[in-house]
Amino acid sequence: MRIVQLIQEELQPLRPDDTVRRAREQMGQQRVRHLPIVDRGGTLRGVVSDEQLRLVDDLEQPVAALVRGAPISVTPDLHVFDAARVVLQHGLTVLPVAESNQHYQGAVLSQQLLEQLIRMLSLHESGAILELEIEARDYALSNLLYCIEQCDARVRTLLVQPVDAAEHRFRVTLKLNVQDTARIRHVLEHRGFHVTAAYNEEDDEELRQRIEAFMRYLEV
Repeated sequence: MRIVQLIQEELQPLRPDDTVRRAREQMGQQRVRHLPIVDRGGTLRGVVSDEQLRLVDDLEQPVAALVRGAPISVTPDLHVFDAARVVLQHGLTVLPVAESNQHYQGAVLSQQLLEQLIRMLSLHESGAILELEIEARDYALSNLLYCIEQCDARVRTLLVQPVDAAEHRFRVTLKLNVQDTARIRHVLEHRGFHVTAAYNEEDDEELRQRIEAFMRYLEV
């Protein structure tokens, strides 16, 4: 998904000649801690923060005087994952979107971006979460997914992170469409996968007994 699809039309930028007083008022009204500064030709000139505004004694000073360096922005075709990295890197509550020539397209609220990431990663859906550690030499997601699908479950989200700098081991986080993972964990361990943690599970003793019977069947 491209970041341009999340542009918030209601979010109004500041003009270079807007005063510090006006900027403070607008931030309060829009409940943000950053606002882009855009000139009347549509060019992004910079981003001002509430911290900068608090340090100014002269409330009639134009916000253009607070701009330092190149403006922080992302291009419209940037993926939302990369846009989230920019927001985190600079601690922004508002992310300006502009063309490569800094022609302003709009802005995205960091809260809105977070909500979109939650939807994309299925974090709003119910289901258990499993964490596994896999040696690089054993790294084969197809085998992992096959084991889960054999248990009549489906992976909603899959994240992979290196455990060490040399990438000898990987931590795999799975969000599933089921909450009871006892059978899945038994099958994974039986197939040589190391499950390190499980979250949001339901305890079902009857299911556990069926799992034990199923595992005895696999041993035959």
